[in-house]
This record gives sequence, C-alpha cells and structure tokens, in this order.
Amino acid sequence: AEQIEFVRKDVAGLSADTPIVVFSHIPLFAMYPKWGWGTDDAAAVLNQLGRFSSVTCLNGHVHQLFTKREGNVTFHSATTTAYPLPRPGEGPAPTPVTLPPGKLAGALGIREVTYQPANPALTVADIRLA
Repeated sequence: AEQIEFVRKDVAGLSADTPIVVFSHIPLFAMYPKWGWGTDDAAAVLNQLGRFSSVTCLNGHVHQLFTKREGNVTFHSATTTAYPLPRPGEGPAPTPVTLPPGKLAGALGIREVTYQPANPALTVADIRLA
C-alpha cells in the first residue's frame, strides 16, 4: 500500500502526455504467478498510470527476454547477466538451466533502453555477452 501511494503521489502533478518509465524487480503483470513471476498489487500500480498515453515498465527477476504491450503500457524484460531460467511452465520450478560447455555466454546479456526527448518511443537494444 505504501508503494502504491508513492506512485500515486509521484505522478499526481504530471500531464497525461508525460512518458512514464517504471522500474520493478518483478513483472507488473501476471507472467507466471505459479513461479512468483507477477505480483498481487500490480493492477493497483498500473491503475495509477492508466491516464498516461505512454507507460514503459522495465523489470528483471525472470531472466527472460520479452516485450509485451497491453493498452498504453509496454513491458520489457532483459535476459540474465547471471544464469538462464526456463521459460514459464517448462519444469516444476524456475531453476537455473544447465547449458552445454561454451554456450553460457551466448545466453547472457543486457537490454539497453534509451530515451531521447525528441522521440516519444524508447530505443531498446539487446546485447549478448558472447
């Protein structure tokens, strides 16, 4: 409740055309709740952001590369910098995936997100460590 109130206050004075970027550890949608890949209060947070024309949510936790759009919200997650996890539902739990020798660096990487005031869209670049 404290964090949701923080978001409400933080965006209260902003105009609806202000681009909003949210950083969270866990995805703000139910990616795969069985593994803890979603939060019960995500809808309450997103409700505070519904009036904005452009909301970008960046998250970690899932070690998956994905982009998803729902209405005015675009969700991005990067691949892992430590160890890969299986795709949602592949296996009983999100345990580290064992890769053949020499293949780990190709599964690791970062997602770079750039904002330029003259361009309302974020630039997203995926960089593999290999």
